[in-house]
Amino acid sequence: MFTGIVEEVGRVRSVGNGRMEIAAEKVTEGTAVGDSIAVNGVCLTVTAFTRGGFTADVMPVTLAHSSLGSLRAGDGVNLERALTLSSRLGGHVVSGHIDGVGRVKSVEAKENARILRIEAVPPLLRYIVPRGSVALDGVSLTVAEVDDKGFSVSLIPHTRQATALDGKTAGAFVNIENDVIGKYVDKLLHAPAQAEERPSGGLTAAFLQQCGF
Repeated sequence: MFTGIVEEVGRVRSVGNGRMEIAAEKVTEGTAVGDSIAVNGVCLTVTAFTRGGFTADVMPVTLAHSSLGSLRAGDGVNLERALTLSSRLGGHVVSGHIDGVGRVKSVEAKENARILRIEAVPPLLRYIVPRGSVALDGVSLTVAEVDDKGFSVSLIPHTRQATALDGKTAGAFVNIENDVIGKYVDKLLHAPAQAEERPSGGLTAAFLQQCGF
């Protein structure tokens, strides 16, 4: 579990053959093999340490459902270690399990902010709400506006300096993780009742008795 507060921008050393090597310093402190690190929002397991970095296995399904497959040596990536019980939840609850990939439609400078407009498919937009939370490449952000084609977020100067989002240009891909609480609420509200919970012949005396009435 993560918070969406990036600790460090690392650099991809290599990616391929189911393996990724990343140059990093801060996130390796206190980290052991088997621990989790979010790389552009994707939860990966540390498999080994290298000089000034670490390696992680990347499964084909992960490459297929995230933007990690488009990374090349030298690309910057947002890194965050998994939170602990003593961590401050400065962003929002982020699982590191990507829901899909969006595309940057436009980047607009507005005073001291930079507005990113993201195109996304309807299943992703279902859980995007104005002033709600969304994680883009592992960065916890507040949704500014949303419509049936996409949504926008505003990057403050600190976010631009502390993450790799500042380098995004029109056409770039971003990993999207929707608010996990919203997804659970939607599931509970729309899940069909279990067959054994539904009286086949409508509301009957036997069903009410079975339920303790």
